[in-house]
Amino acid sequence: MSTTPSDPHGPDSADGTPPVCPRHPGRAAYVRCAVCRRPACLDCQRPGSAAGPVCVDCASGVVAGPAPTAAPAAGAAATVPVRRRTGFAASPVTWILLAVTVVVYAAQWMTRDQASGVTEALWYAGLYTSPYGMEPWRMASYALVHDVTGPTHLLLNMLALWVIGRVLEPALGWWRFLALYVLSAVGGAVFALWVSDPLQPVVGASGAVYGMFAALFLLTRVRGGQVRSIAVLIGLNLVFSFLLPGVAWQVHVGGLLTGAVVAVVFSLAGGLRPGRARVPSVGAQAAGLVVVAAALAALTVLGAARVTVAGLLG
Repeated sequence: MSTTPSDPHGPDSADGTPPVCPRHPGRAAYVRCAVCRRPACLDCQRPGSAAGPVCVDCASGVVAGPAPTAAPAAGAAATVPVRRRTGFAASPVTWILLAVTVVVYAAQWMTRDQASGVTEALWYAGLYTSPYGMEPWRMASYALVHDVTGPTHLLLNMLALWVIGRVLEPALGWWRFLALYVLSAVGGAVFALWVSDPLQPVVGASGAVYGMFAALFLLTRVRGGQVRSIAVLIGLNLVFSFLLPGVAWQVHVGGLLTGAVVAVVFSLAGGLRPGRARVPSVGAQAAGLVVVAAALAALTVLGAARVTVAGLLG
């Protein structure tokens, strides 16, 4: 179960919609500049003072507000306004994941009375990555299916994906965001393999959502942003994960840890350091993701070897 992050520096707009970065109109921005108080997305934040981060304009000494209008000098090139991507174009993976998950849920609902419906075909349990059955794709596919006894599970996860995805995907780029989402889901399954009952199936995108929470926390921290509200939100969700019955806390913890590792890879590989232009080393980041995937694969193999007949029989 997940909830949405709040703006640590100020309230949302009057109509309840999230604040939007003025430089990137398609991006929600939950951190405000400590000087001009305008919203600033991850790409537009620069380290400030104890009061918090500042926006690009204030960091470079540019006064917020419209620039004076003046005719261009003779022979000077005219300035062409840059059109920012918004909506689907700004975060296509987020919208596609939302659509696919909702469609899969509809298929779950239509096959819920069957002995082997969509839910059973996609959920994950440790038994499916053991010497007695090897279906490793379930370590990712379980994130597409949700509890069909009610829509709350699906709605909370999709709301979190919609809110956080529209912030992270434009900041990371579509392929990095997709890698974060998938690896966090797989990491949740790996953790469940090691510490859960191998016969107990798990469903839901919560592992991937917790990975997004971890990435949002770390990348905002790297940018010098205030992360107290994000930390409180993660902590509260973890507490509920342990207290509420029927919640696979193992998946939540595994997704959170994996998302944190992926965010560290993105940061160390370049492009996400404060005060620098975002020119990431694609090769280094891709290599780091391969290392993370290889580590998860190795942990899966080692965890599968621990599943024995005696363990299955209790």
